[in-house]
Amino acid sequence: MTRVVHPIEQESFRRLRARLDTSHFPPLTRAVVERVIHSAADLEYAEDLVTDERALERAHTGLHAGAPVVVDVQMVAAGITGRDTVCRLKDAKSGPGLTRSAHAIRLAYEEVGPGAIWVIGCAPTALEELLTLDADPALVIGLPVGFVGAAESKAALRASGLPAVSNVSEKGGSAVAAAAFNALLYQPVSGSEPVSGSEPVSVSEEKS
Repeated sequence: MTRVVHPIEQESFRRLRARLDTSHFPPLTRAVVERVIHSAADLEYAEDLVTDERALERAHTGLHAGAPVVVDVQMVAAGITGRDTVCRLKDAKSGPGLTRSAHAIRLAYEEVGPGAIWVIGCAPTALEELLTLDADPALVIGLPVGFVGAAESKAALRASGLPAVSNVSEKGGSAVAAAAFNALLYQPVSGSEPVSGSEPVSVSEEKS
């Protein structure tokens, strides 16, 4: 996609890089880290985020080949530019042992099937529900926020072995999740080629 970068955004990234050296990160990891930090003005995400460059490379390829994109809430969809998204929250209903957000994930999976990119930035129960499905995702951006269940759902995502972007702490949110997705969307397709002999690189190891 062709994107014109506003001078304010250029200056924001210049100041970010003046305060934090991100040059050691592989290309896609660096893009995700910088855009998440930019979205929240929070440098701590450089240590809090957990991801893997090879997983990002595969997801980047799938994204630019047209993989479906599912979001948990419209606030995430509003932050994603240049791609249509699936959000079934308005059609979902809560029930015994099932939140509305979790039901929306079930409905979305019925619509898109395997191979989608899932962007969850609000509800921990949405992420928990996704992990019960045989979704075979291209990538899960799991960055829900909150004091109840958020950190635990992200730990479960990492334990699942699915290709993912997550973070260790309770923070996160719709803007952060959308930023992580946009980082991959904005990265040119030519930048998706893996470096020969590279090893998977995590931004952060999960803390005990």
